[in-house]
Amino acid sequence: MFPPVLASLPPPDVSRPLFMIVMGAALALIAWRMVRRFKGWAAGLILGGALLLAFGYAVLMPLYDSGVIETFRPGDPCHGDSSAVMAWHVVKLFAMNAGWLMFGLGFALHARLLAAPTESESLAA
Repeated sequence: MFPPVLASLPPPDVSRPLFMIVMGAALALIAWRMVRRFKGWAAGLILGGALLLAFGYAVLMPLYDSGVIETFRPGDPCHGDSSAVMAWHVVKLFAMNAGWLMFGLGFALHARLLAAPTESESLAA
């Protein structure tokens, strides 16, 4: 009587941008809720990285998938303004790479992976 759930799902070219938007928003919300209990640089780095990643996943990637922003491929001719294509490519690279770097560095600081051992820890070893 009712159509199967899989038959009612949109095709992948439509559902991928929607998934990216939901994933970016969820990442920002979860990171914000998580860092409310943290203090110091770790919280700021985690939240800053999560916001950069959310911008990349929720805004930039769906625009690339829908064709609003032309993708940059070395050697291929550009159909639009080449400086705008290159600028958007640099924005995407910065948002995604700096986002993951800040996100991971914040977690490393929170877990004290980058802290120097104290004198008592170095004497015990």
